[in-house]
Amino acid sequence: MNKRSVFELNDVKLDNNTLLLHESLFHNANGYIGVRSAFEEGYPDAYKTIRGQYINGFYDFKEAKQAENLYGLVQEKQTMLNVADTQSINIYFDEEPFSMFTGKVLQSRRWVDVEQGVTGRYVAWCSPLGKELEITIIRMASFHQLSLFTIEYQIKSGNFSGDIMIESQHSGNVSNFFDPSDPRTADEDEQYLTPMSCNIQYGTSYITSITSKSNLEVCSCVKNFLSGETERQFIIGDNAARCQMVTSTQKGGTVKLIKYSVFADSLRVEDCKAYAAAEMKKALSISMQELYQYQEDYLAEYWKNCDVEIQGDDALDIALKYSLFQLMQTASKDEYGNIAAKGLSGEGYEGQYFWDSEMYVQPFFTVTNPQISRNLISNRYEALEMAKLNARILGHEKGALYPWRTIMGKECSGYFPAGSAQYHINGDIAYSVIAYYLATDDEAFMHEQGTEIIFETARLWMDVGIFKCDGFHINAVTGPDEYTCLVNNNYYTNVLAQYHLRWAVKLYERFVKMAEFREMISRIKLMPEEVEGFRNAADKMVLPYDEKLKINPQDDSFLQKKIWDIETIPKENFPLLLHYHPLYLYRHQICKQADTVLAHFILEDTQSIETIRNSFDYYEKITTHDSSLSKSIFCIMASKLGMEDKAFVYFGNSLNLDLMDHQKNTKDGLHIANMGGNYLAIVYGFGGFRLKESGIFFAPTLPAKWTSYKFHIRYRNSLINVEVFRDQCSFYLEDGTPQEITVYGKPYLLENLLTIKIEGENGEV
Repeated sequence: MNKRSVFELNDVKLDNNTLLLHESLFHNANGYIGVRSAFEEGYPDAYKTIRGQYINGFYDFKEAKQAENLYGLVQEKQTMLNVADTQSINIYFDEEPFSMFTGKVLQSRRWVDVEQGVTGRYVAWCSPLGKELEITIIRMASFHQLSLFTIEYQIKSGNFSGDIMIESQHSGNVSNFFDPSDPRTADEDEQYLTPMSCNIQYGTSYITSITSKSNLEVCSCVKNFLSGETERQFIIGDNAARCQMVTSTQKGGTVKLIKYSVFADSLRVEDCKAYAAAEMKKALSISMQELYQYQEDYLAEYWKNCDVEIQGDDALDIALKYSLFQLMQTASKDEYGNIAAKGLSGEGYEGQYFWDSEMYVQPFFTVTNPQISRNLISNRYEALEMAKLNARILGHEKGALYPWRTIMGKECSGYFPAGSAQYHINGDIAYSVIAYYLATDDEAFMHEQGTEIIFETARLWMDVGIFKCDGFHINAVTGPDEYTCLVNNNYYTNVLAQYHLRWAVKLYERFVKMAEFREMISRIKLMPEEVEGFRNAADKMVLPYDEKLKINPQDDSFLQKKIWDIETIPKENFPLLLHYHPLYLYRHQICKQADTVLAHFILEDTQSIETIRNSFDYYEKITTHDSSLSKSIFCIMASKLGMEDKAFVYFGNSLNLDLMDHQKNTKDGLHIANMGGNYLAIVYGFGGFRLKESGIFFAPTLPAKWTSYKFHIRYRNSLINVEVFRDQCSFYLEDGTPQEITVYGKPYLLENLLTIKIEGENGEV
């Protein structure tokens, strides 16, 4: 195994908290299905497990209870479902069951191989009666065939000769995990899926289930192959199928089991069972070795476009590569899904999609694998009509307002001050569409979907905002910082709305003479005077500024509040949202995460470098980083401002957030947006990369503890390799046509290889 490609843990601990963490860290996913990495053979009865298998975009409705049923508050939300259990496998050696909790574990290891696209578990085990065996388990969610999940066992006998009985289970009796003590997980136990049928056809088990309210169907099917099999029987009952197989082994012999699982859902296909049967046939038409090779080939192309390599720190290098692999595992490969806050690794936030997708993960795909960004935007486009309806519910006569958290397009946020009031979601989605256009020049997609999203969401700003005292104000909204809610003129929201409105005008003027564009604006009834309104609002947008502090206040009232010294807060009281009433938080200058600092990153040209520096210094003192979205942004801005040591500390903390379980909630799923932020931190932070209307910019710096690093950017039709050393940086055109790039503020034409001396301490763009 290539050590750069493997995240590995040895001598696996067997306490319940560690196992729950590992279920997330070693999960398998491909953007369609996700399978948490619970032990196939299970845990002791007293242990908790989140033994989930999920489908991106597949959901049911559940009641959202409101203490006071005011107009427009969410009464029903969507939740991602645990759709089946196809990973359970029990092994008996002369009737002694294999369990890491009995006998003696001589050696154990778990790993993720990000180039082969598999996870592994190795156990050297001695049974209570002295049988010595080695078991290696390889699991894969296929990128080649998105419906397919496989488990392969290799059982090597040491001193044991005799019969081995394997019971492979397939169960439709599943439910979602819930923990009433944590607001990030579902708050009640409820049965969402009802099995309709469970049967065996040609040695394959099929279970078809239907949701309780959304009327969606899912079919899972399972087939097993055991080497040297001498006996097999199926046991059907209670909506489950058990395949019992018997084989035998001699001392030093090896037995292999392959378990194929295939999934199909009615969001994507009409006849789930027929489709699942066809997909199983497809999976079985080639060997496992070929499936593994397809997986490796798929990832080889992926890494060609996006690999980031750090020389001089192997631990950070593999941690970063682990993050980038999880992004590919998470992102939907079709328009029916998106990127959940916890991806497909757990049930935290109930599998709902937030702004995280657009502002932390899509920037990565936009400049490495833009087709995935295109799919994610298409998912938002499919929900545009529901966004219009959401706007009407909130009292807006025109335009579209995307929900703060959702799966299928309806709002799921029960606490509107920190949820639905975050109108910046419109600007975030518009920002992602514009970035995709800048990176790809894909005019056809803009005509088909992109510009319609831009205009309908721009209309919302005109309805929520107001012209007053020679300025355009946006009132009663919440910015990214959820410790400050329902404010007027949140800087992040306003500056993003300004950018959004200006681009709406640019796109209108750029495309207005094109027939396909004119058909769209006629359909949505966009009038020239409306576009002029966009221009006027953008020009008069209020962007709070304090002359004394020379910073951008987070909002109109932020500086009027009492400063809360973070150093005085007991460590056990973090995160603050779990220990202080929201109103107490709202009355203080205390930030959960980057807000104005984030605005200064994504729209840095709006303010002077002096204002950006002053704002960074001010907000750093009052930011708790209780959000996983925060430290990567502070890393980027510290790097821009020449604070190399500080940037490096922020980067390390962000990169290891899940691997070291810094927030003690990774058991509920990985922090996927933080993993996108890890990419941003090195490429946009240390690499100084920016994607703008005028082109692409670089201003690389090298952290003192590294010898070099490199990354890739796909821009228009070209792939650019950037490598940064102590004294120089190089830009190599790997494929595509020559591109104009700007490095340290100077323009260059990149035709083949360009080498430039490192400049300054921070390389500000």
